[in-house]
Order: sequence, then structure tokens, then C-alpha cells
Amino acid sequence: MVETSAVLAGLNGQQREAVLATEGPVLVLAGAGSGKTRVITHRIAHLALDRGVPSDRVLAVTFTNKAAEEMKKRAEALLGGGPIRSWISTFHSFCVRLLRREAAAAGLDPGFLIYDEGDQLAAVREALRALDLSEKLHPPRRILARISAGKNSGRDPGAADGDSFGAASFARVAERYRQALEAARALDFDDLLLRAVALLERTPEVRERYRERFRYVLVDEYQDTNRAQYDIVRLLAGAGGNLTVVGDEDQSIYSWRGADIRNILDFERDFPGARVFRLEENYRSSQAILDTASALVAHNRHRKGKTLRAVKESGRAVRLHVAADEFEEAAFVVEELAGIRRDGRVAVLFRMNAQSRLLEEALLRLRIPYLVVGGVGFYERKEVKDLLCYLRLLLNPRDGVALRRVLNVPPRGIGERTAETLGRVAAERGLASWDAVGAVVDEALLPARATQPLARFKETIEGLQREANKLTLKGLLSRVLETTGYSAALAEDDSQESQDRLENLAELISAAADYEAREENPTLAGFLDRAALLSDADQVKDDAPVILLTLHAAKGLEFHAVFLVGLEEGLLPHSRTLASELALEEERRLCYVGMTRAMDRLLLTHALSRQFYGQRRLSEPSRFLDEIPPDRLEVTGLGRRAGPPPRPRGRSASLAGAPAPASAPSPGPSPPPAALRPGVRVRHPLFGVGTILRSEVSGEEQKLTVSFAGIGAKKLVARYAGLEIV
Repeated sequence: MVETSAVLAGLNGQQREAVLATEGPVLVLAGAGSGKTRVITHRIAHLALDRGVPSDRVLAVTFTNKAAEEMKKRAEALLGGGPIRSWISTFHSFCVRLLRREAAAAGLDPGFLIYDEGDQLAAVREALRALDLSEKLHPPRRILARISAGKNSGRDPGAADGDSFGAASFARVAERYRQALEAARALDFDDLLLRAVALLERTPEVRERYRERFRYVLVDEYQDTNRAQYDIVRLLAGAGGNLTVVGDEDQSIYSWRGADIRNILDFERDFPGARVFRLEENYRSSQAILDTASALVAHNRHRKGKTLRAVKESGRAVRLHVAADEFEEAAFVVEELAGIRRDGRVAVLFRMNAQSRLLEEALLRLRIPYLVVGGVGFYERKEVKDLLCYLRLLLNPRDGVALRRVLNVPPRGIGERTAETLGRVAAERGLASWDAVGAVVDEALLPARATQPLARFKETIEGLQREANKLTLKGLLSRVLETTGYSAALAEDDSQESQDRLENLAELISAAADYEAREENPTLAGFLDRAALLSDADQVKDDAPVILLTLHAAKGLEFHAVFLVGLEEGLLPHSRTLASELALEEERRLCYVGMTRAMDRLLLTHALSRQFYGQRRLSEPSRFLDEIPPDRLEVTGLGRRAGPPPRPRGRSASLAGAPAPASAPSPGPSPPPAALRPGVRVRHPLFGVGTILRSEVSGEEQKLTVSFAGIGAKKLVARYAGLEIV
């Protein structure tokens, strides 16, 4: 009998029910750590072994190759170890397979190319050149992001959004990009999904053939599906087909990639008669951790809800440590993890990549091996190294490596031919690279179109050298960013990558301010020496038990202990999300995801003051801390010394219940809101001097629209912007 099948052995009651519900539409709400992959793989095995369904009648799709391989491996083990004929793959891999098989019906060459991100950028750059448009004014990554957003939303990606020159130019570039892919017989990643949708929608015979082929469709991580992926699932399964989707609305954290939480929230409406099963037995975390995380996410309105129950014992209380500043926060984290890292893997999670800097420095000082996941160490990041090379060049113009790195960064029209000429002149005359620049400019050894940008670069560096001794390190960095156009180039590109890079540059400014505040005789050379020594991370690249990563990168992972740092307004939730209820709910889910990565220990931190753009400011505890019942948290640090933390009535009250101690650095105050009014000129640490166009108050936040020369209008939250009135 089915109920005694070996495939069902070892499943808990909820998992068994979900596996046995094979017919019709099924939604499995799988809480964190509840064994969703186990349900999917056992469901495949149950269909094949107990129900006699040929394995090639089953389609299972997920989001990463790693997840697909793990799913396939587990299913094959359950089926006796032989190869499985089910299609188990990512959405994109499925679409490639479908489109190649049905190329004629899809109107494609069966040997079509697939353009990766590098190919796509090259195609956009070629389109800009063909249309005689500047990359500086039309950043290729920003154009690609707009094209992708248009495709994922179901709109014509080349449609002009308005009648401005910029909108018209974008439409021309998008059309050129489309023509380039068509001429190369290539599809980009978005096209793979969209062409699959078009094939299934417009070709009934193909759609019916694959519906008949795949009698059972399973979808993992359904909360992460976008519009096109939803359409693929709907078209393959039909309204009443055997569709099973597994997901957790509380872990939907990728809206910026196009994921639409409504797909999982509206499943029962979209597929009438759907049955819903909840997996609520958690095999990962202690009950104390689950209670804390569940209390937080329960404040979201857009969710179906579930009650997670730990299989293991209650465990230690979740700890909240209140630190005086970010230095004490980093010291606390590193000292604590030093004592527990041998018990199992430890993760330090943060909202922004830039937050890793102080943690890395503290780990290096104690020679504790660590690994930065999803990126490189702070001082190894491209934008950080670029700016450090500018500083090196100001200190020592004979630094040829630094000169070569920044010569055309950001792009300023200095090409490879110019760089080669500089090298040849230096070699032939026995000159340093910087002296070769002077020779090429003064003697006009290249055509004017090459000499002019080189001369402007030389003037920029010489001007910065004259200013260097008059400025603080923080001021010098801000001046370099402004004068070279580096921050302007990043600010023009609204992609997530560019925003992350700007945040890293802001953190570098804070690092310079930290160095100046702590050193008795701070110098530019001393700061560069310190950065160079800290960036030598060879010793920490081994199999490290301490992992540093962002909350987004942590999804799907688990750790013995988790430190979730920086629970402050503006960090978590991020300042960009404060004006939107939906964005705040996603930030809350992001915090929930971080909490539920912990198996045995969860430690939260916030600091009473923190540097923003090199200015010391009082920090406001995250509103998420207000949403956790006080009896769930063991408060230590300044919060413990202040006595039991009172429950704040409003978000502005501190959970710690105590002001910053007298020894804490005094905050660098922002200009009062009344002073930040339209028409006032202000200086931003990254964007330079600008004029306030608009000021508005939303809730407790003053939001400014500021026009910066060479960049355009930027929207800023006043208290996080680090503005100075000029």
C-alpha cells in the first residue's frame, strides 16, 4: 500500500500529506528549515515507485544549478541510484531545452546563441557607438537594467517612457540592441523566458504536447518567480493540472530581480480548487530562534502565515547586544565568535557589503581565518582599490601601477594606444610613467584627440596634488571622487551594483575618518600602508569556519551561530525602503531570513552611534527590534547596564533605553530640516556640490531631491546623506 511505502518512511506527518497529494494544483508552504527539498524529491520518487508514473513525465524546476543538481542527486538515490529521466533543471535551462527542440515552431535557429552579461554589455556599447551616444550619459548597465525590467514586466523593452531626449535615446539603443541579437541569432537570459512563453501561448499543439509529456509539474522556491516564469508554469500545467509549487512567502526577498510575491499569495485564486499544505516542523533552528523570527515577520500584512515548531530543544535565548559604536560592535562580534567557532560554522550577516570592513579588520588583527561570500574583501573591491590608487598617485606620481589603473577610470577617452605610447616613451627615455605623461602632452606625441584627454587627466592629478596637504584624508577622498568624476559615473548608473559600489566608497570615507580620529599623527602614507597590509588576505582564504556575507547571499544556507549586525534605521531596514510599505515588508522578510539561518545561536547587534560618510551620528535602533516581544531577547552591552529595556511607544525610542555614554564619540549633526530648503547649495561626500530642488517630509523622514553637476537629480534621505551647506 502507498501508506507503507519505503519512500514515505522518515517523513513527518505534514511532509507525508504533501507528498501524497499528487493530483491537481497544490501549494506547499514550506517554512524555513522544514525540509522542502525533501518533499519535492520524495514526491518524485513516490510518483515513480508507488504510482507507476514514468519519471520522464515529471518536470521539476528551481532557480540555481546547485539546487537542481542537489534535487536530481537526491531523487536518483531514492530511485535506486540509476539516472533519472525527469527534467530537473533551472527555469532558464528548461527554456533552452524547450526552444532548441521546438526551434522551428518558435521561429528560431536551433543553434541560437545565448548572450551572457558580458555579451549583452558589448552589444549595448556597440549600439551606443553606432548611434554616436556617450556611454557616460547613457551607462550600458543602466540601459540593460531598463531593458530587462521592461521584458520582465511584459512591456515592450524598447518603448520610450515619455517624450524626453533621454527616453527617445533609450528606445533607439534598445532597438539597436534587439537588432544586434537578432543578427547574431542570439537570445539573452530574459529572451529565453519570454520566447518560451510566446511559444507555449501561440502554438497550441506544442503546448498540448508538453502538457501531455509533463503530467506532473513541480516548482521550487515559487515565491521567487517573476511574471514570465509564472506564465511558463501556468501554460504547462493548465488551470486544473497536476501542479505543485513549494515556497515560503516569508522568504520572498528578490523583488529587485523581478520576483513577484503575488504569485504565491494569489495561487489559490489563480488555480481554483488548489489544496494548501503547511510544513511547520523546523529541523534547523531552536524554538527560541523560531519564536523570535516568527514574532518579527508576523507584522507583515502580505503573507499567508504559519507556525514553526522546532524539532530540537528550545535552546539559548536570542541575544541583543547594544554597542556604543561600530568599533565596539565589531570587537564584540569577533571576541564572541572566537570562542564558539570551533563548535561549528559561524556567519556574520549584514545588509550592505560595505559593513564587512570593520569586521574584516578585527578578524585580521586576531588572525582568525574568514571567508567573504558573494564578493571579495573590502580592500580588494574594485572601487576601493581604484580610489586607493588615486591616493597612491597623489603621494607618489612615479607609481606606475597606480597610474595605469586609474588612467582611464572612469572612462575619459584615454585608450590603449595612448597607454602603449606612454609605456614606450618611458622605456625609450628611461622615464617614470608620470614623466612620460608630461612628455607626451608637452611634445604632442599623439594626435590632439588623444593628447587632450591625457592633458586634462594630468591637470586633474596636479590640481589634487596641490590641494592634498590642505585637506583632511576624508576631505581629500571626497575631493578625488568629485574632481575625477568617479562618483558621478557610478551615480549615473542606477543599478544595484553601482549603488553597492557607492556605499563601499562611503565606507572608505568613513575608514579614512576613523584612521584620522584614532592616529596621533595621521598621514596619507600611513593610511595607505594600513590599507595595503589589511588587504593582504592570503592567510584567510583557506577553509574558514567564519563566513561574512550579506543577508541576500545567506538565503538557503545554515550556520551553527549567526551574528546579525547593524539593526538600525537606515541599515536594516535600508534607507531606500523607508517610504514604501511593500519595500519595508520585504526588508522585514530579509531580516527574518537572516534570523532563520541560525541553528543554535542567534546574536543581534546595534550601535548607538555610527559613521555615515565619515560623520559620526547617533543611530536609531531598527523598528524591527520594536516588533520583537521583550521577553524574547536577552539584552547585553549598554542595554543591560541601563537596566531592563522599556518597550518603546514610538519608533524613535531606543530599545537600549539609555543615551550614548559620555565616552562615545559625539555625533556630527546634520543641518536642521528648515535649512535644507529648495535653492540651498549643499555638498555631498560622493556627489559633490548640488542644489536642492525639492524638500518633502514623509513620516519621520525629510527627503530631498538634489541636482548635482554632471550627475543630475538624486533623491536622498536627509539624515543619512551627510550633507553640508555650502
